[in-house]
Amino acid sequence: MCQIKTKVSRPNPSNGINFAHSKSIAIKRDILFAYLSLAAICLLWGTTFLGIRIGVKDFPPFLFAAIRQMSAGLLLTVFVFITQKEKIPDLSYILKMAVFGFFMITMGNGLVSWAEVFVDSGVAAIICSIMPVLVILINLGMDRSEFPNPLIVIGVIIGLGGIVLVFSEHLASFANPNYTMGIALVFTATISWAVGSTAMRRVNQTSNPFLNAGMQMFFGGVWCMPLSFLFDDLSHVQWTQPTFYSLIYLIIFGSAVAYPLYYYAIAKLPMTIASLYSYVNPLVAVVLGWLVLDEKLNLRIGLAFIITVTGIYLVNRGYQNKKRGAYDLSKAKA
Repeated sequence: MCQIKTKVSRPNPSNGINFAHSKSIAIKRDILFAYLSLAAICLLWGTTFLGIRIGVKDFPPFLFAAIRQMSAGLLLTVFVFITQKEKIPDLSYILKMAVFGFFMITMGNGLVSWAEVFVDSGVAAIICSIMPVLVILINLGMDRSEFPNPLIVIGVIIGLGGIVLVFSEHLASFANPNYTMGIALVFTATISWAVGSTAMRRVNQTSNPFLNAGMQMFFGGVWCMPLSFLFDDLSHVQWTQPTFYSLIYLIIFGSAVAYPLYYYAIAKLPMTIASLYSYVNPLVAVVLGWLVLDEKLNLRIGLAFIITVTGIYLVNRGYQNKKRGAYDLSKAKA
């Protein structure tokens, strides 16, 4: 009788090792790209304050922001659909992106565009630099069991001291109601950006980060349109060369390139790390404003920048120490 021998395949342990190794390489590659994205944001978004200031000098600010963000959002969304073969998203996803677009783009960027009609680009950038502090305070506030440690409290006080020092250089300007309104707009925009960033980080999003960024920019620009009809003087729309070139630069580099990189960074890095671009942006903005627009730059403003950044660093350091302490405590209990 003929016997048929069957060969039993045995699992190859090296397959699991190769898979784990490939996964490790992919994670490292993602983290590296996230840090490179963060580095690019540090430079690009530092230049956008100057671009906005130039653009809104002769052009309605909300209309400027609407054209910028809708153009960049449409450009990026179409690019993602063509190159990555993305499916048409469902209604719940679209509504979610519209909400994030309102907080991040309409409020976070549109209000800064309006504010820079009245406020220097460097001053706006220094105020926006407190965003990481707001993110940490929001995170702590969402967990009632947590309280700021002394380092966080000291950092907040020092950071606010730096902002006050900036204002001390412009005390006479506060007699102008438009200037005071501009400062309030920048603060409101910074709070909205911090809320939107925190919410995006907490919401579980498995969709394409570049599609998310494109949709948010587009809807953020759409939300700017009714604000333009309400607050812009549309009877004096002037397409000057500086306005046109600043708009093109902001569409491509300030939005279509930088915003998806930021979205990718906050998806891959801790929020306290991803928000560190705020250390560099004010320095770039203040120096460019001084070089190009002859904005005020003196020892007091330089000192205010250093003090503000020191406060931000201490808050981040205190928050990291707090998280490390909580991890060590949970490990000890285990």
